[in-house]
Amino acid sequence: MNHHFATCNSRRVVRRSLWKLLAIVVVPIIIAAAVPPVSGRAAFDSTKPEFIKTCRFSDPQFVNCSTESVQGLFDKLVTGIEGLEHVGTIDPMKITKIRILQGDGPVSVNASLSKVVVTGFASTKVVRNVVSSKDYGWETHIRLPKMRLEGNYHMQGRILVIPLNGHGKCWFEPSGMDIIMRTTTSLYEWGGHVFYNVTATKVDYTISGLRLHMGNLFEGVKVLEDSTNQYLNDNWRPVSEALKPIIAKTIEDILLTIMQNIFHQLPADYFVADLPRTAT
Repeated sequence: MNHHFATCNSRRVVRRSLWKLLAIVVVPIIIAAAVPPVSGRAAFDSTKPEFIKTCRFSDPQFVNCSTESVQGLFDKLVTGIEGLEHVGTIDPMKITKIRILQGDGPVSVNASLSKVVVTGFASTKVVRNVVSSKDYGWETHIRLPKMRLEGNYHMQGRILVIPLNGHGKCWFEPSGMDIIMRTTTSLYEWGGHVFYNVTATKVDYTISGLRLHMGNLFEGVKVLEDSTNQYLNDNWRPVSEALKPIIAKTIEDILLTIMQNIFHQLPADYFVADLPRTAT
C-alpha cells in the first residue's frame, strides 16, 4: 500500500515538473527566432517596393486594403526582402545555438539548443488588420495552420527531485493557431518620409492542437522517455494552458523585434499614404 502511494505521488511530481521542463525548452527556442537590432537603413527609403499596397484612411475600404497590404508583406517575407538588413526569411527561420540557464526556485537547468529550424509561417493568413487614425497603432488577426520547431538539445540539471541529464533531438508542433496582435507605435519623420516607431506588442492566441517529442529525455531510459512524451501529448490542453502566459510574452518579444527592424527601414507612408507629416 505504501509502495503504491509513493509511486502515484512520484508520478504527480513528475507531471508537474515536466510542464516546467517544457516551458524551459520551448520558450527559448521561440525567443531565439528574434532578429538582431538594425544598424542602418535599407535602400527602400526613396523607392517603394512593388509588393507593398498603399492605403489611405480616407478610403471606405481602408481595412480591406490594409489587410491585403500586410498579407503582401508576410508573403514577401517568406522568400526574403532584398536590401532589408537583419530580416531574413520567416519560413524557414534558422537559429544556430541557444543557451538556457534556469537556476531559481525548485528548477535548476543548464541546457543548450542547436540547429533549430522553425517552419510553417509560409501559410500565414492575415484575416484582418485595423490601423487607428488616432494613435496609429494597429490590431492584426493572424491564422497559422501549423508551426513546427525542430532542433537538438543538451541538458543537465534537476527539476524538483528529478535529475535530468539528456541530449537528443526534439520537435514541437502547435496547430490551428489564431493570433491577435495589438501594436503600439508613434510616428517620426526621416529623409522626407514618415516612419513607425514600434514600441510595444500585446499578443493573445488560441491553438487547436499540440504535438511534441523530446528524444533521449532521460539519458537512454526509453520507457520513461516514451511515457513522458505520451503523457504530454495526451494532455496537451492543460500543458498549453500552463505555458500560455510565457509563450504569449515570448511571441510579443519576437514580433516586436521583427517589426522594429522592418519599419525602421520601410517608411510607414508606403503602407498608409495619408499619415500626418508631423508626429503628434
